[in-house]
Amino acid sequence: MSAAINPVPFNQAARRADFPLLSREVNGKPLVYFDNANTAQKPQRVIGTVDDFYRRHNANVSRSVHTLGEEATAAYEGTRDKLAQFINAPSREEVVFTSGTTNAINLVAYSYAQPRLKPGDTILVTQMEHHANIVPWQLVCERTGAKLKVAPITPEGELIVERFVELLTPDVKLAAVVHVSNVIGTVNPVAELARACKSRGIPLLVDGSQAAPHLAIDVQALGCDFYAITGHKMFGPTGTGALWAKREHLEAMPPFFGGGEMIRAVSFERTVFADPPHKFEAGTPNIAGFVGLGAAIDYIGEVGIDNIRKYESELLAYATDALRSVAGLRLFGQAREKAAVLSFLIDGVHAHDLATLLDQEGVAVRSGHHCAHPLMQFYGVPATARASLAFYNTRDEVDRFVAALEKVRRLLM
Repeated sequence: MSAAINPVPFNQAARRADFPLLSREVNGKPLVYFDNANTAQKPQRVIGTVDDFYRRHNANVSRSVHTLGEEATAAYEGTRDKLAQFINAPSREEVVFTSGTTNAINLVAYSYAQPRLKPGDTILVTQMEHHANIVPWQLVCERTGAKLKVAPITPEGELIVERFVELLTPDVKLAAVVHVSNVIGTVNPVAELARACKSRGIPLLVDGSQAAPHLAIDVQALGCDFYAITGHKMFGPTGTGALWAKREHLEAMPPFFGGGEMIRAVSFERTVFADPPHKFEAGTPNIAGFVGLGAAIDYIGEVGIDNIRKYESELLAYATDALRSVAGLRLFGQAREKAAVLSFLIDGVHAHDLATLLDQEGVAVRSGHHCAHPLMQFYGVPATARASLAFYNTRDEVDRFVAALEKVRRLLM
C-alpha cells in the first residue's frame, strides 16, 4: 500500500524529531533551516533505507536473476508504483524515472517538442518560470526556428489567466507552466490552464518541482499532458525525479539517450527499443536514490499531504505577519493562493549580505536570483533573500528568524 493514503494523526513535534540534521547547531546557534525550496531535509527513514540498500541489497537492476539483483529490482520498481499512486497516474508505465525536473523537462524538449517544431511555431511559458522551464525551450527554439511567448503576471505575483488564454493562438505547439513558483510561492490554477490548452489541442507541461512536497497531486484531475517532479525537494535523495506523460505521447516520442537497459534487441543494422517507460531510462540508474525516494513517498503519506498543507499554510500566515513588523522589509509576491515561500529584501541591504549575516545567527535562507532571472527583472531587483518553510519548521524558529533579521538590520543600517 502506498503511504500516500491513511496518514496517522499529525504530531508536529514528533515529525520534526524524524529529521536528524535539524538538531545540529550552526555558528554556535540552533539551526533554523529555511531553505526548503532549495532542498528539503531527509527523515531518518529515508537515510536508513538508503543505508540498508547499500549494506544488504546492493546490486544492479533488471540484469541479474540472483537474489540481490531481484531484491534491488523489486525495490527500485516498487518506487515507480508508489510514484504512480502519489500523483494518481493512470498507469505505472507512464512514469519515467529521471534525475529531477530539469532532466524531465529536457526529455520533453528534445524528444517531444524538437521533432514537431518549425519556424513560426511558438512555446508559451510564464513570467515566473524557473530556468529549467525556460532554457530547454530556448535551446530547441534555436534549433528549429520556433520562438518563446511569455504570459505576464501581476505585481502580486499572480498569473494573468486571461492573457495566458489569449496567447494560446494556433502557433503555440506547447505550453509550459510552473505549478508552484520557487521564488514567490504562487500556486497556479493548473486545471484551468489545462482546460484552455486542451480545448485548443495544445499540450501542457507542468513543472511540479515545488508542488509535490506541499500539495496533493492528481495528474488526471489536473488534465495536463506532462508533469515533472524532483525527489530531493520531497524529502528524498538528490539525483531522483520523474516525468509523468500521457501514454500516447511516450509511445510517439523517440528516446533521448541511448545505451543499455532501454532496448529490446540490438544489431549493427538496427535497434528495437523497449516500451515506455524503460526506453527513456538508458544506463545504470541511481538505484539507491530511487529506493530512498520510495521511502520518502511512504513518509509523506504517513504524515499526510493534507496535514502538511494545513500546517504550512498556518505557519506561512504567522511568518508573513511577523516579517511585516520588520522596518524597511519588502515582500515579493503576495498571491491569494501560495505555498510557504517568502522572498524579501530590506531597504539598502543586499540579499547576499542578509543571508551571510543570518547564517552567523544560525538561520539558513537562500539569496540570489533563484534560477529565475526574468522574474527578478520583472521586480526590478538583482536578487532577493528567500525563506522557504516546511512542516518540520516551527513558530519559534520564525521568531528567531525575525529576531535575527532585526539584529542584521541594525548592524547594516
